Amino acid sequence: MYFCRALKNKKQEIWTIQTQERATVFIIKANRKTLLAMLLFVPKRKEAITMRTYLYSEAGFIEKQQWMPNSWVNVEYPDDNDFDFLTQELKVPESFLEDIADADERPRTETEGNWLLTILRIPMQSSQHGIPFITVPIGIITNNEIIVSVCYHKTELISDFIQHTRRKGIVVNNKLDLILRMIYSSAVWFLKYLKQINNDVANAEKELEKSIRNEDLLRLMKLQKTLVYFNTSIRGNEVMIGRLKNIFQDTNYLDLELLEDVVIELKQAYNTVNIYSDILTGTMDAFASIISNNVNAIMKRMTSLSITLMIPTLIASFYGMNVDIHLESFPHAFIFIILLSAILSAVTFVWFRRIKWF
Repeated sequence: MYFCRALKNKKQEIWTIQTQERATVFIIKANRKTLLAMLLFVPKRKEAITMRTYLYSEAGFIEKQQWMPNSWVNVEYPDDNDFDFLTQELKVPESFLEDIADADERPRTETEGNWLLTILRIPMQSSQHGIPFITVPIGIITNNEIIVSVCYHKTELISDFIQHTRRKGIVVNNKLDLILRMIYSSAVWFLKYLKQINNDVANAEKELEKSIRNEDLLRLMKLQKTLVYFNTSIRGNEVMIGRLKNIFQDTNYLDLELLEDVVIELKQAYNTVNIYSDILTGTMDAFASIISNNVNAIMKRMTSLSITLMIPTLIASFYGMNVDIHLESFPHAFIFIILLSAILSAVTFVWFRRIKWF
């Protein structure tokens, strides 16, 4: 329960109370003893959205109404019911779920009894802090007859992967097959988002060619940060390939052809990230040099203008001194001084134009 008080005026106070059920109570008081009104607002409850699906591999993944052995349990946005189902009915170790919940968890494997936890980093769109794309962890928990994937974010990758297996009629034979295909799908989505980043960089370059604005430079910096996230995540997923190969090398789960395809796709994604990162770094360095040159050009113009305007001021200061200047009897002394100042300023201006300071 949360309390806050807002001072309406000198005679009334409004007290706001928010309960754990997210109901809001407004209490309007004239003083500590007089209650003017009390209003209760209860928001409409949202229906719970089930984010747990049971998928069985036939000609692609087919959704089932209940769990069966050797089926894939996909959980997104797990709630308390999902947590109880995984830990009590499927006996999934709680420590695995806690590791997956860590947003900064790196790709790795962990075993506990006959359970195997494989954590990958997958890309997703994001509007947090203006960064277009980020990477989030997804955990794949397996044992002899249970396959569970848990992700605390809603991503396009999972639904696209399921639809892809249905379109192609892909049969996932075992848990390693699912993990490798998930890594392959993540590499495909990395490449897809990298193309969007490349288009964003090209659009930002066009805007910067017209006028260099801080907004466009900050936009490039955020894209650079996204590429750093992609780089570290792809490298982590690539390391996972070697670890999985060592774990399953003595089993009949290992499909060398599929493994080679995954390695090739990850290398392509990694090389593409490096290429785009180098291009973006070079672009930002080039625009930094342009900004520096523009500042130098402005300083040259300001210096030239200051020197040009200094000449009349200097001459006027000479003739303003209380000393004999031998022009008291000259009838056109004022015009002579004005013309002298104008001629010297014009000569200075022409000289600066010739050396291209103006």
